[in-house]
Amino acid sequence: MDKLMDSPWFLRFTALFLAIVLFFFVKAGEEKTAGKSIGDTMEDIRDVPVEVFYDTENLVVTGVPETVNMSIDGPANLVQSTKLRKDFTLRLDLSNLPIGRHSVEIKTENISDKLLVQLDPATVTVDIEEKITESFRVDPELNDRLLAEDYYIVDMKADPSVIEVTGAKSVIESISFVKATATADQGISKSFEQQARVRVLDKDLNKLNVTIVPEQVTVKVEVAQYQKEVPIVLRTAGTPREDVQIRGLSTNAKTITLTGSRKALDQIDEYTVDVDISKVDGQGQLDVPLKKPKGISKMSLDKLKVSVDATTTDQKQDQEEESDSSEQAESPPPAPEPVVTKEFNNIAVEVKGLDEKFKSSYQKPQNGSVSLSVTGEKSVVDQMASSDFNVYVDASGAEAEGELTLPVSVDGPEQVQWKLSEEKVTMKIELA
Repeated sequence: MDKLMDSPWFLRFTALFLAIVLFFFVKAGEEKTAGKSIGDTMEDIRDVPVEVFYDTENLVVTGVPETVNMSIDGPANLVQSTKLRKDFTLRLDLSNLPIGRHSVEIKTENISDKLLVQLDPATVTVDIEEKITESFRVDPELNDRLLAEDYYIVDMKADPSVIEVTGAKSVIESISFVKATATADQGISKSFEQQARVRVLDKDLNKLNVTIVPEQVTVKVEVAQYQKEVPIVLRTAGTPREDVQIRGLSTNAKTITLTGSRKALDQIDEYTVDVDISKVDGQGQLDVPLKKPKGISKMSLDKLKVSVDATTTDQKQDQEEESDSSEQAESPPPAPEPVVTKEFNNIAVEVKGLDEKFKSSYQKPQNGSVSLSVTGEKSVVDQMASSDFNVYVDASGAEAEGELTLPVSVDGPEQVQWKLSEEKVTMKIELA
């Protein structure tokens, strides 16, 4: 080994190897710095805004990014001044392009030619569409869970009820819902109104990029407790005095409106009034206080005037003496005619007053028909048919699409009383 290292040829080969290694090292360094002047530098500028030029009055453009990232490479002083001043412009000129999809290069303006500029992205795909404006009816809404117990929505409307929506034709054609949602704290028990932002949605409830005028509407919500109108039934209570004979009881009030829980109202078909006849001493009127049934918070009447048809023993004797002394005996009064009840089923509920631009369909009852129970004197009731009654709802107050709950009204003969199987109906209002 010592002889080999002392050999001149070994030293020559070693020197040659080191020279070759040094040559390739220097060559690689030169290639790495090739094309770059001494003092050059590169900087990144992020979120540079893009200016778009097109016919904004008649066209809508989608697919243009608001900002892009940019890198500049060149002399250090020029790079730094450009980055600080940002007096250049990124321009996307679409003014001469027709409607359709295009791939367009972003251009730079007012930037030095000595700088190498790279954009990310440098080219964008844009869609140019016709801009149109259409009118849409606003559908106000409120989460029913926010209502207090035993309250329901009587009516809900938006003001204004129609708004203008402007956007690309394809976007306008995809609109399925235009909604304004009212919000409030849990336990709503009073009617209210508030400003609500309008939302324009497609069939998948995705928010659409359109211009809305106005952007907010006033939502008016009317709420009330559940109510039910039921017939008043008089019932005698107690035992009359021995010298008093009760012929009958009557009252001018035929019905009473009860307010309370829905469960309690569903169990009440009539309101029974017990009239204590033990204190009746002759014909006259009684003021009968009314008691609230369980689950009822309010009644339209708190007392009832009941007319009592009664005679005493003295009155009866006087009447008999007058009858005996009369030359012509009067015939006895006819026996009262029996009272019967007749049921008419599947009576269609007519919709009155609905604007021609709307159409309606029944949600409850689904077939839009009800049953009518008629009570009266047998001779009158037997001659009646369902055509003698006009059952209808007044939908003249409908101003917007959505669900609407309305009371059912009945026009019929005055000689009878009637009762409906459904006091209210729920309808769906849509544009015709």
